[in-house]
Amino acid sequence: MWQLPDEAALRQLALAFGRCLRAPLVIYLQGDLGSGKTTFARALIQGLGYSGRVKSPTYGLLESYQVGGFDFLHLDLYRIENPAELEYLAISEQFTENGVLLIEWPEKALETLPAADIRMIFKESGEIRSIEFEVNSEMGLKVIGSLKSA
Repeated sequence: MWQLPDEAALRQLALAFGRCLRAPLVIYLQGDLGSGKTTFARALIQGLGYSGRVKSPTYGLLESYQVGGFDFLHLDLYRIENPAELEYLAISEQFTENGVLLIEWPEKALETLPAADIRMIFKESGEIRSIEFEVNSEMGLKVIGSLKSA
């Protein structure tokens, strides 16, 4: 578990994570509202060199970015009512061998999503945030192993 005293520490962790990133990779971002999921995703994408605005996909469900040799798909499922809504996004057609799929609120559609290589559980207690990493694949082990040794 990573203890993060403030938002700057969260951004620093995202930058370090970006240096360890490999593809293809599916990452679930789970936690309460305001726990840092979107902040982490934004810092990760910008840290790899994306100079444009990294929008929260809360209303559009999906945002995509090409940066750092990766094809990012950033999903936010907070507002979906039915997992079948994801069929219209054609995620499987967009997810490339250079793809990194970041999914906020994956628990809303687990039966329709690809399995997570890494599940990140964001928690918040006052100003202190923590992130627990659950690794579910060989690729996930490589990424988290690199992060721990960085």
